[in-house]
Amino acid sequence: MLHLNATDRTLVIMAKAPRPGMVKTRLAQSLPAEAVTELYRCLLQDTVAMAQSLPGVNVAIMCPASDLKELEEFAGDETSVVAQQGYGLAAALRSVFEGFALPVVGPTHDGGYYLVGAKAAHAALFDGDGMGTTGALDALLARARKLQLSVGFTVPFYDIDVEEDLTRLAAELELAPARAPRTAGWLKQWKQLVAQLRTAAGGL
Repeated sequence: MLHLNATDRTLVIMAKAPRPGMVKTRLAQSLPAEAVTELYRCLLQDTVAMAQSLPGVNVAIMCPASDLKELEEFAGDETSVVAQQGYGLAAALRSVFEGFALPVVGPTHDGGYYLVGAKAAHAALFDGDGMGTTGALDALLARARKLQLSVGFTVPFYDIDVEEDLTRLAAELELAPARAPRTAGWLKQWKQLVAQLRTAAGGL
């Protein structure tokens, strides 16, 4: 566990070890599990690299205890990897705030959120149902109101959960591949494969 003082700023990345069938499971319904796993690996590498480029920010990865050793090898020496207490996303989020004691919410277009931060730990903030669903943001805000917490928002963004999300991300990274070079490379190969499959299907 990192030992931080009150002036430290920490960006904690929620992650799992990139294993087939364990990551991006909604996306794996339309793409081969191995391809989805490689995409996840690229996304995580680019996210860690982007986080490490931020000045004055400590970077850590929070993961299930079973993934600790694999992600320590993945992250290298520059990023701390911390095992969460308990199972599931809610337990992971509680572990982040209890461990780092870091209200900002980054909403996603599908009703979830991609970012959450706070000035202090609030154990009940992630209790209850709604995690990983289209009502996750509403559930989080309801719990924040119950705890009488003020909430600010960042710019809404989108998740990478379904194939349509890949098309959108590919278009964005085609214009600025340096933002996420590994993911941009994967998406370029993916687009070429999709084009080949469509050509083959049209020729039948």
